[in-house]
Parts: sequence; structure tokens; C-alpha cells
Amino acid sequence: MDVFLDDRRQTPLGWTHVYWPDQAIALLETGKVKCISLDHDLGDDARGTGADVLHWILEAVRKDGFTPPQIFIHTADPLAKVHMRALLDQITALTERAPSAL
Repeated sequence: MDVFLDDRRQTPLGWTHVYWPDQAIALLETGKVKCISLDHDLGDDARGTGADVLHWILEAVRKDGFTPPQIFIHTADPLAKVHMRALLDQITALTERAPSAL
């Protein structure tokens, strides 16, 4: 499954659209997400941002050995993009250092 987190943009064909971080995380927890694309600003910061999904993935990788899907960032917010890219870099660094299963 491919997941698209955004409050306004049109969902790419074949992707599952979610509007809030908790919805994206619930799908990630199923282990069926192959690809996720994240916007940052979702219209209600009290409900979360795309960065919250990256924080969840980072912690799941650290604590549980979660294997993240392919991750894209499509936010137009330049400061948020820098922050989200830094989180993605941390996720990538952790997963590249993880030992392979034999």
C-alpha cells in the first residue's frame, strides 16, 4: 500500500489518502505500507504534522527494529522540509547500520 498524507493536494492514482498523522501511523503499524509521502502542514497543528509521522518512524526503528517504507517529503514549507529531511536522514542512518538478517 502507498500512503499519501496531505490536507489539500490531490491523491496520486493508486495511493491511499490520509489527512492526519494518527491515520498514517495506524497504517504503518499494519506493516503493509510500501511507500509514504508526507506533507507537513495539515491545517491543525494540534492534530499533528507530517514530522510527527517521521518521529514515530524514527522511534519505531530505534526501539522495535521497524523497517520503514520508502519515504517521500512533499511539503512546500521550506523550514519544515529541512526539519523533516533531518529526521529522514536519521532514519536512513539507523536502517543502514542495522545488521542484515541471515
